[in-house]
Amino acid sequence: FRYAVASGRCERDPVGDLKGAIKPRPAPKHMNALSEKDLPDLLRKMDTYATEQGGELQTQYALQLLALTFVRTGELREATWEEVDFDKAEWRIPAEKMKMKAPHIVPLSVQALEVLRKLKELNGSYSWIFPGVRPAVAMSKNTALFALYRMGYRGRMTGHGFRAVASTILNEMGFDADVIERQLAHAERNKVRAAYHRAEYLPERRKMMQQWADYLDSKKAGADVIPLRGVSTA
Repeated sequence: FRYAVASGRCERDPVGDLKGAIKPRPAPKHMNALSEKDLPDLLRKMDTYATEQGGELQTQYALQLLALTFVRTGELREATWEEVDFDKAEWRIPAEKMKMKAPHIVPLSVQALEVLRKLKELNGSYSWIFPGVRPAVAMSKNTALFALYRMGYRGRMTGHGFRAVASTILNEMGFDADVIERQLAHAERNKVRAAYHRAEYLPERRKMMQQWADYLDSKKAGADVIPLRGVSTA
């Protein structure tokens, strides 16, 4: 506008009139997530949530699956049995349940399958894997969060925080960033690449998810974990 005034294209610069009229972009909200050194204690508390802390067994399994799969809490609580293929060790989440509105495959580790089999015994008669108090609807969106509060993690950890923990540690372990991002189901800005994302890097993601589950077991047991070399995409 200053150039336009100087060149005779307009009489004044109106930019000053906008001062204070446009709200600044809000700062991004980062979900609370634990550091790696605090992870073992949380994992052990999760394993005893129903037996030692008076929580629901279903909620214990939900927390364990959040840690093992690091999906979004909404994707977990609205999961149905028809989405899980035990033979292929896959959980296929339909597009309408995904934040980015694209179908997503979650490779299931041996540990995740074990949790799901326990849930099948508990909730196999329902369509929801995690039915709510009224089985016609899914588990409450605050169930996992309130369970973390109950275990003493208010302000320190959220259900969404498992995604941040996994992303940070897997990157430090040397896994390919594209493999991690695909498993996190983050948006792909390139539309051509996005068209192939449903099964992209699936073999690498299967290996990564199993190594992640093994890593969690080792941390829970108190073992010193040697950083793994990430899965090569070559």
